[in-house]
Amino acid sequence: MSDLGFQLPAVIGFLAALGRLPGLLRNPHDPLLRAVVAFLLTTSGAFFLGAVPMLAKVNAATGVPNFAVPLGHAMLMASSGTGIVLIINWRGGPPESIRRATHRALGCYGAVGLALVGLFLLGEAPVERLRDFDTHYATTPYLREMTLLLLAAHTAAALVMYSLCRRWLREVTGELRVGLALMVTGHWCTVGHAVCTFAAVAARWAGTDCDFLSTHAARPLGRAASSLVICGFVLPLLVQRFAGPWRDWSGYRRLGPLARLLTGLTSATTTVRMPLFSCLGVRRLQRESNIHDGLLTLNPYFDLALRAAALDAALAGGADAGDAAAVADAAMVTAAVRALRADPERCVIAHTRALQDDPGGCRDLVRTSRALSRLPAAARPGLRVGGGPAVDGCTP
Repeated sequence: MSDLGFQLPAVIGFLAALGRLPGLLRNPHDPLLRAVVAFLLTTSGAFFLGAVPMLAKVNAATGVPNFAVPLGHAMLMASSGTGIVLIINWRGGPPESIRRATHRALGCYGAVGLALVGLFLLGEAPVERLRDFDTHYATTPYLREMTLLLLAAHTAAALVMYSLCRRWLREVTGELRVGLALMVTGHWCTVGHAVCTFAAVAARWAGTDCDFLSTHAARPLGRAASSLVICGFVLPLLVQRFAGPWRDWSGYRRLGPLARLLTGLTSATTTVRMPLFSCLGVRRLQRESNIHDGLLTLNPYFDLALRAAALDAALAGGADAGDAAAVADAAMVTAAVRALRADPERCVIAHTRALQDDPGGCRDLVRTSRALSRLPAAARPGLRVGGGPAVDGCTP
């Protein structure tokens, strides 16, 4: 038997919790981190225990028919309570207000979880039911009340979390907005699951059989809810975890053309070597540093008139101000590199007493680097070999 609709979200949630544990160990008193890890663990545990194969294994291991039911219900209440706490902490606010709301949520759902276990112990469920426990025991004293309490508490938690997520959804953008939208949809599926289950139970009270609502409608909605909620929560975490390294790698790669053009102009760019396993952020910073060193060396060779002409040509061609400045910088830097290489004795540098006032001093290095590939078409006319200040010999 397999129930991937519950098992897969459980695995994703456990892995996400493991990924947050190092941060929690470093900051054990951070309420948001504690809420994140608690929600991931309890929600994953609830999904894990909701899978039919796990229900059978828990019952077999304990020797008590249906023992997995109250255990799963209690875990579901823990998930509901920690979910509300997470949203409260995630939104932020006055610390005292957050603390009071946290205590209320945990106290309420902790009490409900204990009540569910107590009602199960008071009732009698001698026949193991893995898929239709709620409807099979719909008229059994105490077990009937346990089912109603579970549905009411779980639906209330879904509606509270839906309301909090929905209001917050209007205030955010990007991956957080997508994650909240998934969670909102998941909570609606949770409400649908509860409605179908209650309808099936109510049909048993009326003496009819609508168990298909519980087994064939409610369970698929529960699987969809579990997947949407856990994915909606994990998505922002994954984006935050990998967005920084991706930006570093993207910036490092885009700076490549400019870095290769300036390679060898200074001793720093030829002797500094990065360790093999240096992180991407350090490599990007080192590449930027090498580029700045190269531009500083090139400063005496910058032809500002050439830059101005290239800027005007790019603007006339329809480029926006940022792209036009990058193209002009690329034209000036390329001409300066050619001028420096045509001056092997560094005569210009020897005669320079001060750096030129470079209008592109705050240039966007990534844009300039990307503009190098478009330079031949965008910088015409005016790019000349050996551009830059002319010097007649090295004698002062």
